[in-house]
Amino acid sequence: MRTTIDLPDDLLRRAKSEAALSGRKLKDIVEQGLRLVLAAPLDGGKPPPKKKPSMHDLAKHLIFEDVDSPPDLSTNPKYFDGFGR
Repeated sequence: MRTTIDLPDDLLRRAKSEAALSGRKLKDIVEQGLRLVLAAPLDGGKPPPKKKPSMHDLAKHLIFEDVDSPPDLSTNPKYFDGFGR
């Protein structure tokens, strides 16, 4: 079926460019976009909520590994000297 739509110039240029770079027709790009929009849940087009980061995720940049340190400090008995006294 044929139809006429008005698109912003920049959007049309990007769509044509994507079609040319991927070796497809402009109509295929438009069809794919419409199918993606229509297949999405009716939540206003909002992206799905992100999973809250864990404490490990938040502190990951604080972890350092030294070649001389044990992988787990609890395996080194010197760290338990005086523990529980």
